[in-house]
Amino acid sequence: MTISIPPGVFDIIPLNTKELWRSSHLWNFVENKIREVALEYGYCEFRTPIFERTELFQRGVGETSDIVSKEMYTFDDKGKRSMSLRPEGTAPVMRAFIENQLHTQAPVHKFFYIGPMFRYDRPQAGRYRQHHQFGAEAIGNASPEQDVELIDMLYTLYNRLGLKNTTVYINSIGDVESRIAFRAALQSFLRPHFDQLSDDSKTRFESNPLRILDSKDPQDRAIVANAPSILEHLNESCLHHFERVKHLLQALKIPFQINTNLVRGLDYYNKTVFEIVAGELGAQNSIGGGGRYDGLMKMLGGPDLPAIGFGTGIERIIQSMIKQEVVLPEPYKPTLFLIALGDKAQDRCFTLLHDLRQQGVSAQMDFSGRKLNKVMQYADQIGATYVAIIGDNELANGQLELKNMASGEKVSAPLNHLPHLLYLEQRRSQFESLTKELDKPFEDTSEALYFLHKLNSSVGQVSTSMQKLQSTINEYQDLLPKKE
Repeated sequence: MTISIPPGVFDIIPLNTKELWRSSHLWNFVENKIREVALEYGYCEFRTPIFERTELFQRGVGETSDIVSKEMYTFDDKGKRSMSLRPEGTAPVMRAFIENQLHTQAPVHKFFYIGPMFRYDRPQAGRYRQHHQFGAEAIGNASPEQDVELIDMLYTLYNRLGLKNTTVYINSIGDVESRIAFRAALQSFLRPHFDQLSDDSKTRFESNPLRILDSKDPQDRAIVANAPSILEHLNESCLHHFERVKHLLQALKIPFQINTNLVRGLDYYNKTVFEIVAGELGAQNSIGGGGRYDGLMKMLGGPDLPAIGFGTGIERIIQSMIKQEVVLPEPYKPTLFLIALGDKAQDRCFTLLHDLRQQGVSAQMDFSGRKLNKVMQYADQIGATYVAIIGDNELANGQLELKNMASGEKVSAPLNHLPHLLYLEQRRSQFESLTKELDKPFEDTSEALYFLHKLNSSVGQVSTSMQKLQSTINEYQDLLPKKE
């Protein structure tokens, strides 16, 4: 009897031919791009446990939210303490920030995280009980510039990954003062339609009526289509903040639309909220979103610091890339596959394999002793760029033959210098790309002047180094015995 995977979760394997998005090389590519972009924007990686005390999410996410009331995986541990698998990443980061007193180290902090989140939900396209999220949190800065930097980082990531047809939606849900005024206006509008609301929205009518705006129920959506706008109830401070956010997005040429029904699903948001959608995912088309949550840290027992963050699902990113036919990275392929003929060659190939890897060259060899044609088939199957067969003749001559598996071309190479040669070849494409860039004409004379200054500086440094080297050589020559 075999044991199958639980519903709502999935395996990520080296190459999934049935569901390409579950191939690990695509996940590695996206995660590496995430780290690259996050570091460019000054965000450092944060890692928290996958389970926390249930109270953290009850207080941080909100007991009336769907996540806490319906979707959390909660259990008692052996100490009879209530624990929950993390359903989202912001509350754990806030808890760790407070517990480690990071606010004493600097006034502003910027973090990112990558990891699994858990929600007991009906499995459907793009929605899983274990999903993987890239999130970012900026703490200590209340300015609208910080809001836009975060949106810009997420938008830039999608662009770097080749995604198109993405739409940025923004809204402001104001501060407590603004929401009290809007809550009363919204309840007055909804009260005549109360009997037509969905059961969830009826429950939220008193506890959290703003969430009704975010309902996915078709009848609810039809009702709230004519609801009053929260933007009409913003006080002067919140309105100025939102106007600045819109101005900065326009300055960065990030296209956006205002969606006054956008409130996000968590209770802790205030002021700026945003969402980015991709049209190829169907009903579940949101690939990322977030907002400002200035009061959350104080609510969790920490200092009263402003903060803003976002989360984006990695599953949805990869699925969107595939549906948009983005050029995807190739799976792992070794540069060289070695085949040894005889015991001496086996020993030499094994040490050569080590030397190649020490030079950063991806290499494999056959350990099975199968027939040559079977091993050649395997090398071709795993996509090796080159294959080299090493036997007594190659050991005696110190030369081997590299066969290019794609073209069939063969070239002779020195056995002892092979690791260094392949190391240089792997980097040849990088050098050629850089050369092409440097070979392009400057777009402006200021660019030429910048590089001219750099070149003059380099020439000066080289000249100084040469003078020091000549002085050293002269000193050594003085130590040598004089010829008579």
